[in-house]
Amino acid sequence: MNLANKLTISRIFLAGIFIWFLFIKGPGAKCMAFAIFLVACITDYYDGYFARKTGSITAFGKLMDPIADKILILGAFLAFVEMEIIPAWMVMVIIARELVITGIRILALSQKKVLSAEMGGKHKTVSQMVAVISVLIFLIIRDLEFGFRHIQVFEGSVYALMLITVGMTLTSGVSYMLRNKEVFMGDQ
Repeated sequence: MNLANKLTISRIFLAGIFIWFLFIKGPGAKCMAFAIFLVACITDYYDGYFARKTGSITAFGKLMDPIADKILILGAFLAFVEMEIIPAWMVMVIIARELVITGIRILALSQKKVLSAEMGGKHKTVSQMVAVISVLIFLIIRDLEFGFRHIQVFEGSVYALMLITVGMTLTSGVSYMLRNKEVFMGDQ
């Protein structure tokens, strides 16, 4: 297994550790969750960087990189729903998009095609990572008890950022479907 694929797999393990720290009370644990999430985000950048730089792009990496992203991001969003930070409908939209795109990828594999991530999907992932980082900052501030007024401002900002993230998620999903419609539409 090459370095890029090891980084992809490490992101899956980091996601579990991140969630564990997220549910521990106190600002120290939230800071650890924040740091672990940042490390996981860095692995997302470097797995692709090393794969391209060393010419070691693999079918495994093309398939597993977006799956590792989904495990990290969806795990965070589901945790935030449980913590009552973001509404469930937003996460439902994100999950539905991810399931549809993963279904298209699996269908493509059955046709001996490997569909890699597109630029819109990469932008979507970055917007989701920024949203998670913003919520983590909100949780740290909330646990430090800086004041009720600041918390309300941050809650509104988190909601607005999540609306943008959901919009980007939907847009990238529609774009991906249109670009790969031959996979699921067949010959007409």
